[in-house]
Amino acid sequence: MTGPRGEARTAAMHRLFVAIRPPEPVRDLLIDAMDDSPELRWVSDDNLHLTLRFIGDVERPLADDIAAALGRIRCEPFDLRIAGIGAFELRHGGAVWAGVQPREPLTMLAAKVERLCQTASLTPERRAFHPHFTLARWNRWSAAAAQRLVERNRGLASDPFAVDRFTLFESRLSRHGAHYEVVAEYRLEPS
Repeated sequence: MTGPRGEARTAAMHRLFVAIRPPEPVRDLLIDAMDDSPELRWVSDDNLHLTLRFIGDVERPLADDIAAALGRIRCEPFDLRIAGIGAFELRHGGAVWAGVQPREPLTMLAAKVERLCQTASLTPERRAFHPHFTLARWNRWSAAAAQRLVERNRGLASDPFAVDRFTLFESRLSRHGAHYEVVAEYRLEPS
């Protein structure tokens, strides 16, 4: 598998996910909704995305097959808009997210990506698809700060923006957090 500049990758495993990257004005809106609360771990501009499918760690031959197969997906381009803010609560914390509307075209695109992943022998995704942009994460002691952020930004909304592509990313973990690299970008085209 080669990187975005054509250089060969040397790692045996690749931690992959498929996502939509919002345009700069939408990223600016999302960043403006974030505050300086030290209790929350903020997502950086470089890491703002809407995950269509987390693939996980795969070996190079399978990563190459998935990258090639994603290019065969056909889907009409569509418009989205930011529509509200909410929070997921997990056992040891949670995440604050911005929602999107309409969900139907995203659900259709995610289903196509899911079918492709299952055809490539990946385990089916068991979690329901909930399209969103993660803004911040918190631990169990910071739930009140997350709730205040949600209350302050409950009406968060954007103008419609065009979605005309999706991206295969590789996530590289370090002690400073995850760094995402573009593996391949795919234009949405009608069938």
